[in-house]
Amino acid sequence: MTGQSGIRRYEAQDQAAVRDLFVRINRELAPAHLKEQFETYIALALRDEIDRIPSYYSASRGASFWVAVDEHGLMGNFGLEPAAGDTMELRRMYVGSEFRRRGLGRLMLAHAERVALDQGSARMLLSTSELQEAAILLYRSAGYQLVREEVATAATNRTVGSSLRRYYFEKELIGRGT
Repeated sequence: MTGQSGIRRYEAQDQAAVRDLFVRINRELAPAHLKEQFETYIALALRDEIDRIPSYYSASRGASFWVAVDEHGLMGNFGLEPAAGDTMELRRMYVGSEFRRRGLGRLMLAHAERVALDQGSARMLLSTSELQEAAILLYRSAGYQLVREEVATAATNRTVGSSLRRYYFEKELIGRGT
């Protein structure tokens, strides 16, 4: 990334672009037979999380939301949310389709790990669905270990439900050198 490019904390002016990226990617991911379920999920996640990023990812809770931008605008984003103990959870890591396969996902993941370490976290937890094969490959290649799988049956702001398989990965950050 060059010029005005970089990864920075979310600002109010990013709201429309983050919302658009979230909607676009989830519509891209939706298999034809699950279009309606994805629309329900999108509406729920917008209401409960994406449209209220400043309060949902409140620094007072130890959470944060980040954007990757270049001179033209938003390329990707991710959130960090405290989990149990000394664990941080990576959430909402999305890269716009026009910016994929350029190393941006790996760069954002490394940034997220550095932020988590700086905040005193010893491990990172993340999850993704069976539909996100590129994400699964990225996480595995970055040293994340599969810790569990589940079949999501109910829609929440974290999952579409609809019997999609969800994979949970974890990585020890201490001593790994990010």
